[in-house]
Amino acid sequence: MADLGEFAPAQPALYTGKGDSGRTTFGRHGDVAKTDVRVAAYEACDEANAAVSLAMAAGGLPIEVTSTLASAQNDLFDLVADLSVPLDDPEPAPARIRESHLVRLERAVDHFAQQAADLSGFVLPGGTVAAALLYQARGVVRRAERAVWVAIDLHPTSVDPLTARYLNRLSSLMFVLARGANAEHGDVMWVPEASARAMAQEEVGDDRPETGAGGA
Repeated sequence: MADLGEFAPAQPALYTGKGDSGRTTFGRHGDVAKTDVRVAAYEACDEANAAVSLAMAAGGLPIEVTSTLASAQNDLFDLVADLSVPLDDPEPAPARIRESHLVRLERAVDHFAQQAADLSGFVLPGGTVAAALLYQARGVVRRAERAVWVAIDLHPTSVDPLTARYLNRLSSLMFVLARGANAEHGDVMWVPEASARAMAQEEVGDDRPETGAGGA
């Protein structure tokens, strides 16, 4: 009988020491510095995916939302696969971000925006646990988008601009999902200079003269 283990893929080494010099083999971009903006963009997108996973795992979200986020997680793997292969590489990439990725996200944004009801005003990130985690994920996604735009600016022929556009749409989805997660309890709205005004009112109160109960 054949050993089934021989058909299994080889386990990757957990550490090799090859990156101890500060360089890494980044997909088909070849040997680059770990500080290369393309590597930074890749890692920022990996972090964004982890932030989405945290919202899914700890947020107690409805199945419709978690299914949408799971789809976005798979898209993010498509995205980092895209980043790993130069846009002008003659060989096809395992996956590329396509316009259809964006269309699906836009439909999801439109759908979940209806559940959020009121999207006006500026809100403080927080509220329910689910909303807080989604707001956090939104911030990480926006940081990833900026990192990708830096890579695009410096490597315009090799980094796909659709990857940045996808992240832009994903941050919008995180926002409407967060607003929807707070729909039942309500958002905490931003009040400009609230603490400064409260302090000013306290100071006015402290300056008021004390009044006595009796006369001379």
